[in-house]
Amino acid sequence: MTGERDLDALLKSMKPEMLDGIFVFCTLAPGASIPAAINPLLTFREQEGTTLVILREKAEAAGLAHAFASRLITLTVHSALDAVGFLAALTARLAAAGISVNAVSAFHHDHLFVPVDRADEAMALLREMSAGRMG
Repeated sequence: MTGERDLDALLKSMKPEMLDGIFVFCTLAPGASIPAAINPLLTFREQEGTTLVILREKAEAAGLAHAFASRLITLTVHSALDAVGFLAALTARLAAAGISVNAVSAFHHDHLFVPVDRADEAMALLREMSAGRMG
């Protein structure tokens, strides 16, 4: 299954969806095990430690320090991993509005973590872009 590469097609068919819940970023020391009770949405190992992205209530229940309370917006278009300019266009538009974003590309879709208090605004901007209104 090949993902979409054409930037115009990606923008027109991105269909952003906001998932339920508030997600946070946590870090574990290098070599530390992920607590058994945690089922992270995202795990990424860096030299400095392991980053976990999990629901805020799960982080708090596990006693994990966390940062960047965010909402998750999934762009439901199947984007190719080698598509050029898609995330650049989106993040530039959000940046112009002063909205920070942590973008993650997975096999089928791109995902944007945006601050909780700006999530509705981010969704509106993404929908405008998809409709061809660049604001």
